[in-house]
Amino acid sequence: MFVVMARTAGEAEILGVKSAILGEGLTPYDHAGVERVVIAVIGEIGARKADLIGRLGGLPGVETVTPISRPLKLTSREFHPENTAIRVLDTVIGDGSLTIMAGPCSVESRDQLFETADAVAAAGATILRGGAFKPRTSPYASQGLGVEALRYLAEARDRTGLPIITEVMEASQVDIVAEYADILQVGARNMQNYSLLRDVGRVARPVMLKRGFGATIEELLMAAEYIVSSGNPNVILCERGIRTFETYTRNTMDLAAVPLLHHLTHLPVIVDPSHATGKRWLVKPLAIGGVAVGADGVMVEVHPTPDQALSDAEQQLTLEQFRDLMETLGPVHDHVRGLHGDPQDRAAALGSVGVGGLSKH
Repeated sequence: MFVVMARTAGEAEILGVKSAILGEGLTPYDHAGVERVVIAVIGEIGARKADLIGRLGGLPGVETVTPISRPLKLTSREFHPENTAIRVLDTVIGDGSLTIMAGPCSVESRDQLFETADAVAAAGATILRGGAFKPRTSPYASQGLGVEALRYLAEARDRTGLPIITEVMEASQVDIVAEYADILQVGARNMQNYSLLRDVGRVARPVMLKRGFGATIEELLMAAEYIVSSGNPNVILCERGIRTFETYTRNTMDLAAVPLLHHLTHLPVIVDPSHATGKRWLVKPLAIGGVAVGADGVMVEVHPTPDQALSDAEQQLTLEQFRDLMETLGPVHDHVRGLHGDPQDRAAALGSVGVGGLSKH
């Protein structure tokens, strides 16, 4: 449930409500919106719901208490109506600008990373990506350089000024990756690794959460809820393609997920056409499509010599192809940015999803 405080409610009244919630063995999360404070009540309420609504509603400074039937709490628009904007060094994600995350699938060497970093920075990228620990389908494929790659990424950040994002694969890696990286990425294979989600929720670094191959929108958002409820509100969602019956592309990019997520949540949404398609010649049109439907940014893989890459050779762009992509995406974003984010009938949007999407609990 959500406790909506009156516009005139003071700090003492807000603290009084939070204390009452804690006294019930529940956890309060407050969000100070433009007009008023909303407090989310998290925990098992069960049969005491009606009684609790009555008692919280009678406290000083409380305007209304709203029961929530959907499982989403802290990631929902009801709790946090304004878009979340996440600042990382000099870059802001989700503020209406276009975020471009670019770099090699795997950090293969210092020279390879620096050549790529210099090129993508010059072309206008805002965040440098690079794999240090690589989850591979085959145990015999390149697994990444590990901590050595993290050190190279930190050097590349100093060299270019770009924040860096890299994947963390397991709980034991969280601290070391957070020491070097500016954004921690949770990959598609780990989207429902709940112990990992809780651990990245406890570090002071933004987290980009990739949608799993077979995950629904609800499952993606509930995974994000694990991170936010663990104390980290700075979560970025990434649509990177889902598994369907189609085999020609690596995955099927769900462009409808972008505006749908913007209806349901305040978190920024990024698209990854490299992993969605698996083919470099399809990356550009899918990147354009993602920007056109309102994505806050695009993540693409770039390599100086893609055909010689140790991983994902077929989907990585050349440096020239990335420059061409950047020249195209800017005008598209400028053209559509005013078409997205206008006030919508969110209640109608949420209701329509409830029929076949978000379940009622």
